[in-house]
Amino acid sequence: MSAIKLGVPSKGRLMEKTFDWFAARGIRLRRTGSEREYAGAVEGAEKVELVLLSAGEIPRELAAGRIHLGVTGSDLVRDKLADWQTLVEELAPMGFGHADLIIAVPACWADVDTLEDLDAAAHAFRAAHGHRLRIATKYHRLVREFLTREGIADWQLVDSQGATEGTVKNLTAEAIADITSSGETLRANHLKILSDGLIHSSQATLFASRMADWAGLEASRAALMAQLGLVSR
Repeated sequence: MSAIKLGVPSKGRLMEKTFDWFAARGIRLRRTGSEREYAGAVEGAEKVELVLLSAGEIPRELAAGRIHLGVTGSDLVRDKLADWQTLVEELAPMGFGHADLIIAVPACWADVDTLEDLDAAAHAFRAAHGHRLRIATKYHRLVREFLTREGIADWQLVDSQGATEGTVKNLTAEAIADITSSGETLRANHLKILSDGLIHSSQATLFASRMADWAGLEASRAALMAQLGLVSR
């Protein structure tokens, strides 16, 4: 590859904040063409090519080695990539895009405030209904690992690709595990976060691919890392 490919979210506040973060370090990223074209340009850094992708695509592209660097949520990398640390290197948390992956239950469950309470409720639910308590989520790997590590039993994950907060009201799940920043949507749907139900605190993070071909780009990488105030490894 003749240039370092930098994957950046293609729209919205994540893209704007990423552009601001690089601009503060002397590198201007910008879109070129129309809003429908995922094309971009880089000024202020040698041999760096901008690749505009959805935040959800960036972990996969890093793992496949099709991009060298990528900006995406730390939650997405950990959830989408098994053994993520062997595939990517976490270079820098960027200080924006903050959100917490949490477990929430109906606010009316007065006796369920902790994971221990959830474990007891799940056991009682299975005894009463003959099937495991359902937890709706988009983040299967992270949630499964967390619940297993915490010793919670009698649960099953159900996939939610829409509005996860609405699954309890729609009777397709009894609890949820989802990203939240302010908690307002949870409260609007009469849900409460377990006091010890934080799975991961996420933020936008700059990652480097361990799978990409860096041959011939070592000097460019070192120069870029120095410009960003990071250590080149």
